[in-house]
Amino acid sequence: MSQQPGPADPHATAGPAAPRPRRLLPGWRSLAWVTALAAVAAVAFLPITHNTYLELLGETLFVGVALLLAFRWAGAWQQARVPRWLAQLIAVGVAAALAPLVVQLLTAGGDFGAFIGSRPHVRGYVLVTLSAAIIGCILALGALYRERDAQARSAALELALMRETLQRQTADARLHLLTAQIQPHFLLNTLANVQALVESGSPRAVPLFRSLIDYLRAAVPHLQRDAATLADEERLVQAYLALMQMRMPDRLSYALRIDPNLLSLRFPPLALLTLVENAIHHGIDAASDPGEVEVGGAPQADGSVRLWVADTGVGLAETAGEGSGLANLRARLRAFFGDGARLELSEVRPHGVRAEIVLPPGTAAGA
Repeated sequence: MSQQPGPADPHATAGPAAPRPRRLLPGWRSLAWVTALAAVAAVAFLPITHNTYLELLGETLFVGVALLLAFRWAGAWQQARVPRWLAQLIAVGVAAALAPLVVQLLTAGGDFGAFIGSRPHVRGYVLVTLSAAIIGCILALGALYRERDAQARSAALELALMRETLQRQTADARLHLLTAQIQPHFLLNTLANVQALVESGSPRAVPLFRSLIDYLRAAVPHLQRDAATLADEERLVQAYLALMQMRMPDRLSYALRIDPNLLSLRFPPLALLTLVENAIHHGIDAASDPGEVEVGGAPQADGSVRLWVADTGVGLAETAGEGSGLANLRARLRAFFGDGARLELSEVRPHGVRAEIVLPPGTAAGA
């Protein structure tokens, strides 16, 4: 029972392609080469024979086509006892012996005895046979060498494609793992923030729950994606900051300043939100004074892209060292954008932290 093929998987590793059946009839280029060689051979034989040029051209053309057909038919012969290249050379040698014999018998009226008894016919047969065998074998070896070279290049391209496919699959699997690691952390942090507000008996608890439901409705589909856009990430960040502002309206203000030309840029989910969460948790929450969070992004002159999250919180000196969240983010950025992507942290004067995602040159062109 045969199985119906399923949909093609763009990430599947292609197996070795089945060999295509070889054509039995030569193409027009091969026939053109044979005709040109036959014309040259007829000119070479003209001084040592008594035949006219047209007679010699007809004989050499017939022999050349016979050699070409023998070479192609032997190459298309499906058998495993004799190597294909050897079968083709043998076929060329046999054709070089038989094709001139057919021509000489035709000129002798089909009488084999008359052919044997005619020294000019025998001499012409031997001359054409030796020339055809030598030239035919040289050309056959050249064609086999070119074919082997083309096969080697094709195999190298297939190997490179397979290696690239495996590397892409490995990077995708690593990115999925890193995203899966960050999703529970994100959801638990959000719920913990809401829990603190509810336990305090704040009248803002009910509106906050409504905002949380709206926020999760937008966020959960975002978590399931392998890749989103910067516009999706901006909406998620804005919803999160609005939620946090409801929690501490007197202590948090925020601004979003992402260049609209970057919003179509493909971007890993939650990458920018991780920095915003860090700014709230380690910067604004830890400070006694009100603070601001700025989220921005702009293309650079060299084609790179800078995205940043800056806060006016307590700064690097009073916060703990880099944790697993930022290490995870660095790994996700490298997996998504390549080794040229990096994450930089710096102080903001008089106090605060600026976290910048720097994407490699050429990123802005894909936005």
